[in-house]
Amino acid sequence: MKDTSPVPGLKLATLAAMPDHIDRPHYDRRDLSPGIVHIGLGNFHRAHQAWFLHRLMQLGEALDWAIIGAGVRPYDAAMREKLIAQDCLTTLLELAPESRAAEIIGPMVDYLPIEEGNQPLIRAMADPAIRIVSLTVTEGGYYIDGATGGFDASHPDIQHDATNPDAPKTAFGAIVAALRLRRAASVPPFTALSCDNLQGNGRILRGLIVGLARMNDPDLALWIESEGAFPNSMVDCIVPATGSGELALAREMGVRDAAPVTHENFRQWVIEDAFAMGRPDWDKAGATFSENVHAYEMMKIRVLNAGHQVVANAGVLLGVETIASCLSHPLIKGLFRKVQRTGIAPYVAPVPGMTPEVYIDLIEQRFANDAIRDTTRRVAFDGSSRHPGFVLPILRDALTAGGSIDGLVLVEALWARMCAGTCEDGTRIEPNDPAWDRLVPIAKRAKDRPQVWLEETGLYGSLATDARVVRTFEHWLTLIWREGVSAALETYTRSQ
Repeated sequence: MKDTSPVPGLKLATLAAMPDHIDRPHYDRRDLSPGIVHIGLGNFHRAHQAWFLHRLMQLGEALDWAIIGAGVRPYDAAMREKLIAQDCLTTLLELAPESRAAEIIGPMVDYLPIEEGNQPLIRAMADPAIRIVSLTVTEGGYYIDGATGGFDASHPDIQHDATNPDAPKTAFGAIVAALRLRRAASVPPFTALSCDNLQGNGRILRGLIVGLARMNDPDLALWIESEGAFPNSMVDCIVPATGSGELALAREMGVRDAAPVTHENFRQWVIEDAFAMGRPDWDKAGATFSENVHAYEMMKIRVLNAGHQVVANAGVLLGVETIASCLSHPLIKGLFRKVQRTGIAPYVAPVPGMTPEVYIDLIEQRFANDAIRDTTRRVAFDGSSRHPGFVLPILRDALTAGGSIDGLVLVEALWARMCAGTCEDGTRIEPNDPAWDRLVPIAKRAKDRPQVWLEETGLYGSLATDARVVRTFEHWLTLIWREGVSAALETYTRSQ
């Protein structure tokens, strides 16, 4: 049936027909030429890095830095189809507690076909016009050895790419293949820019790319290591998943977008200024170039990302659907405030213009933004990457300093209870972790012997044998199973 809706569908040809309250590109897309390939083109990239570039283009700058989107997994094809059909335009819906606004951004000019062997991606990155390859592939996608924290060369995907360097299955294998072509053509290496929530994400990406190259081409590895650039960066913006509600909201605001993005009214991007072939002047759009990215990322990852894990598992177990609702739930809010101030803040250094205490208040306000429907299920997803990446490093620092570990270990006990697969009311929790099938039976056994959970050495390492951790974890998990999540939260928040 033909769609006769008066709400225009999003395409270049319909931009002029959009309602006046929707901002749109002032630049002519025909003037853009690509300079960036971005791998992992989901909601976050479009609301964050693409937006910063769009703001520069609105000023008439960076027109030779347009984005070519890319993916390496079969499911990326669905997003490609949606975005290609609307000329790679995106509607961003900014949701503040008391206001909302829409804008259409257009810095992306193409989305590469998704093919086995990734030849379109390799060819695009080998093009001398491409000077930056950026990535948002999630913190769990960097092939990190859980025991050592280094590059996991034994992973089957990495072994495949080392054996089949011209037909890789991972984004990183494709990057190495493209760099090999550039070296052969005497073209300098592009800058590889991670935009994922990893401490030292540039250092981790360098280790992965160089390590993978070294597995079959040591000379290429040396060239990448000496000539390449892998700046560290910190990214921050709360961007929920898109569902039927977001699609309806876009239509309500005046545009039919097959893949709109909602986001909060806050963005931050701190980048190490270390680029091999130049860069856009993102600082003119509000980004910060700094030699001390580590301090910014430490504050953000520990307060915001770990803070998400503090509330999300409790929320799932108690049937609280959104992060904002968690911050209006007295017990979960109490958990958040106490863990932040006694378990996290002591291990966070200030950054220019911001103390940990003030930042905690800012994060609490952002989490409480009920215009953003960020679900506890989404935030709790992939705990097997997020807890080792966000929570456990703080726990190790607290142990070294002889500080309080009660709240941080309670968070781990809540995660273990969630992984048993049922909410407090008996509702089944659908699989919510890449390792779900392995974690559920372990979590069930931990009901009777809590230490079984800690013995997952790929997650906990030496923490499994730390007497304080073992004793505290056993206390909390036993209490949760015996008296319930609410009783455990009340016990914790009322204790001195």
